[in-house]
Amino acid sequence: MQKVLVIIGPTAVGKTTFGIECAKAFDGEIISGDSIQIYKGLDIGSAKPTKKERSLAIHHLIDIVDPKGSYSVRQFQQLTRECIDQIGSEGKLPIIVGGTGLYIKAALYDYVFYEEEEEDEQFEDLSNQELYDLLKEKDPAALEKIHINNRKRLVRALNIYNKHHTGISQIKARQQHKPLYDCLIIGLTADRDELYRRIDNRVDQMISDGLVNEIESLLKQGVTFDDRCMQGIGYKEWKEYFAGEKTAEECIEQIKINSRHFAKRQYTFFRNQLDVKWFSDISEARKEVEKWLT
Repeated sequence: MQKVLVIIGPTAVGKTTFGIECAKAFDGEIISGDSIQIYKGLDIGSAKPTKKERSLAIHHLIDIVDPKGSYSVRQFQQLTRECIDQIGSEGKLPIIVGGTGLYIKAALYDYVFYEEEEEDEQFEDLSNQELYDLLKEKDPAALEKIHINNRKRLVRALNIYNKHHTGISQIKARQQHKPLYDCLIIGLTADRDELYRRIDNRVDQMISDGLVNEIESLLKQGVTFDDRCMQGIGYKEWKEYFAGEKTAEECIEQIKINSRHFAKRQYTFFRNQLDVKWFSDISEARKEVEKWLT
């Protein structure tokens, strides 16, 4: 089974540096596991590895989508698996580095995604209540995670049922949620005060590096705050600033707050959804990788 090293952890914990260290030490190539770094031109706010850092190790899935383009977890799953196959076929170690937990889990585990389908004509005249009642007949378990007001998901679940003659809940239940690779998932961590200090310093550094100018450039290219690429922390907080409704200082503080909250959510997801070995000591983490590879 193909070995895949995965380096995760909250924002600003040091994943990029450790990933490069492992790539150099163990003849690996890095696959970005971040949902914003794939966009061209979104460099500073996404904490994208610098040109110097990228010169130290081969990186994949960075700068592959135009800012106005679309990207989904399903696309990430497909592209990441292609990268893993390519890197592995060359006798090198695939190393996924990132903090977008759902993306990483989708790539590593036996998740099956189905294409989004256009709304069938048979559903267009039905109210949300009628769609809800119809899905209740066909796949009641699906309604545990679909609200009656979410018309798109109601229709999608009905489309899947009609096409595959079974409910989306049954399809998901058949998936074993087991990794497809021999994975070692290293989680980097730090105590809360130290992590928050690093987050604040990173945000301040982003401002010094020209984050506001980067966003101005994107807006001049026709990118808007409604585009998917601008939904990431570090970008979305500036909407009110450019609308003249907030000061730069208020936006900067909001980025720091949102980053801390995001770090908490990352910890929760990683601990509940993935088999992670946690380390606050980088040297100990490296020893774990060496033991796994021998």
